[in-house]
Amino acid sequence: MSDPKTSRPQTPIKFGTLGGVFTPCTLTILGVIMFLRFGQVVGQSGIWHTLMIVLAAKAITTLTGLSLSAIATNTRVKGGGAYYLISRSLGMEFGGAIGVVFFFAQAISVSMYVVGFTEAFTDAFPSLGASQVLISSVVNFAVFVCVFIGAGWTIKVQYAILAILGLSIAAIVAGAVPMLDTEVFRNNMAPAYRDGESFFTMFALFFPAVTGIMAGANMSGDLKDPAKSIPRGTLGAIVATAVIYLGLALLLAASEPRESLIGNNLIVKDISLSAWLVTAGIFAATLSSALGSMMGSPRILQAFARDRVFTVLNPLAVGSGPANEPRRATVLTFLIAQACIMLGDLNAIAPVITMAFMITYGTLNLATFYEAVTKNPSYRPRFRFCHWSLSLIGAGGCLAVMFLIAPLWAVISIIAMAGLHWLIGYREVQSRWGDMKSGLLFERSRKNLIRLETQMYHPKNWRPIVLALSGAGWTRPHIPMYGHWLTAGHGILMLGQVIPGELEGRMQRRRQQEELLFNFIQDQELQAFPIVVVAPKLADGIESLVQCHGLGALRPNTVMLGWPNAPEKAEAFGATLRTLDQLGQSIVAVKFKDDAPDPREVPAGTIDVWWRGKDNGPLMLLLAHLLSKNDPWRSKTIRLIRVVPNEAARAEVRQHLEQLLESSRIRATPMVIVLDNPASAIHDTSQDAAVVFLGLICPEQGEEGLFYDSLDALTTDLDRVIFVHSAGDMSLET
Repeated sequence: MSDPKTSRPQTPIKFGTLGGVFTPCTLTILGVIMFLRFGQVVGQSGIWHTLMIVLAAKAITTLTGLSLSAIATNTRVKGGGAYYLISRSLGMEFGGAIGVVFFFAQAISVSMYVVGFTEAFTDAFPSLGASQVLISSVVNFAVFVCVFIGAGWTIKVQYAILAILGLSIAAIVAGAVPMLDTEVFRNNMAPAYRDGESFFTMFALFFPAVTGIMAGANMSGDLKDPAKSIPRGTLGAIVATAVIYLGLALLLAASEPRESLIGNNLIVKDISLSAWLVTAGIFAATLSSALGSMMGSPRILQAFARDRVFTVLNPLAVGSGPANEPRRATVLTFLIAQACIMLGDLNAIAPVITMAFMITYGTLNLATFYEAVTKNPSYRPRFRFCHWSLSLIGAGGCLAVMFLIAPLWAVISIIAMAGLHWLIGYREVQSRWGDMKSGLLFERSRKNLIRLETQMYHPKNWRPIVLALSGAGWTRPHIPMYGHWLTAGHGILMLGQVIPGELEGRMQRRRQQEELLFNFIQDQELQAFPIVVVAPKLADGIESLVQCHGLGALRPNTVMLGWPNAPEKAEAFGATLRTLDQLGQSIVAVKFKDDAPDPREVPAGTIDVWWRGKDNGPLMLLLAHLLSKNDPWRSKTIRLIRVVPNEAARAEVRQHLEQLLESSRIRATPMVIVLDNPASAIHDTSQDAAVVFLGLICPEQGEEGLFYDSLDALTTDLDRVIFVHSAGDMSLET
């Protein structure tokens, strides 16, 4: 029997606010710039401008921290940090692009921090004479081993590093206090920028010092309570480091003259009570940042791989040990960092890293803004101290900082993000979670529907909202196809089907038919919506569809149906036409020969519109125009045709047709045919037309048979006829 102690599953190590969020954030923020470049910022900017720079930079990261806190308390946070939060809000395209960019940025950052450590190490121990590449490689491997062992070991190492960093800051304060001089402080109040420098260049130099607020969020999968730890730890680190930077700015300005601050990059070492403690602090800052990036980067890649965005990354989704450590992704991170170390000059890569961080922060603010402004019911963050306006300001601030730091790299980064966004969207990656895109579309649609409902309707703005009675789709494919052509890009098409019978016992069939109709729409690549109803009779079902389907102003205004294929159906057909007319619907009745070619294939010939007056003519002409706007029909000529009984009327009627086309701005060729027999004119003129539009007058009760026989005989030799009856709610005139 197995030992129950050994067979018991191990509990993954989870971290709290201090170890999992506050410590990595603080160590990443208090980095090399504080030790090596902050004196130059104070010396050139003066105390007032320095305080403004620190506060402005902290304002942006604070706004981002508020957005991060809101998102983190609105969803169950898993591994992946910024990638997970953004992808679950803005969707896979944004989240995937951020995942790729942020992973590479943090992987490359490891090499930068390692090189920074190496420079400080060789300065402290010049007698060693070792190659910088060799030292960097050894340090990179040591960082990799710490992270590969597991996050628990790394967190313990970071506690020691935090203690060393605290001692080094205490040594700087202890050494600076005895040197405080009011005269020096007064001289350093105003800015004194050197040639080529300004407030903005100093801001750009300092700003990377306050990045790193995502270091804790990157550990989201290893936290006991991410929703609690991320807000507290991140905002706590922002406040604590703000106090340190503001205090250090005052100490530097009051203890050293401007020339020393600008000319000596290691001024903090000179004023410190212990130079060795400052050196140790620089070591701690660089190593902690390298450890934080080496920990965070693989976790982003692992979460990204688990979402199966790119199949080539699937092996990296595998975790190791009870804590599900991303060791495969850690190896890849180490190799990327080592490759950058071997390349040598990393100054050219630094702007890319900064841009990646800023894009991530800006996108996170944007996600929070959209979640709030769309009033998504699922957006219920427990963190209440974030408003959509603050998130919008944060996003704008991140964008402004990008262009302030490096305009060229900002443009390149935005283009790269757009390319990744397009690539993921092109691959049609389907997310398995709800994101804000549907909420944004819903809110926009809701507001637009309300505006359409309240704004005065004008007939010249008429658009076809067509309810096509298409059956199951495949039975009469020419109806949905021509309905698609008449509405694509200009209106709305709904494919309706009526199942005769009682509702009880037919719900399963209704669901199946609606699914079949949906599949037909997808297979034929139509822009349409399926709708299936059950009704005792066909006429009842049509009435229900017309009266009840739609929302607000987006209700059907045109019904498309097929011409009956037998005289015995004429009575029911005529009754349906009268009902639709009473309901205020325009009617489009499609009559195709049984031997007509595939409806998707556009036949040869013209588009003929037979004008008989303004009752149905304007709608026929508009529908012919909409048909010609489709790519397969663009080469077709629209002919506007009218029959007159004698030659004397030809010139006047032709002038009327020309004026009509000019006022309606529709390109068509007017034709006037002199003939006593209109039926013969239609037969002779349109026999080879691609499609013929004819007006339709609903039959009186009892005259359905005569109505059917006359129109059937009129069009017996025509392959494709579209009868049109207008409800009179549209106009071609401006």
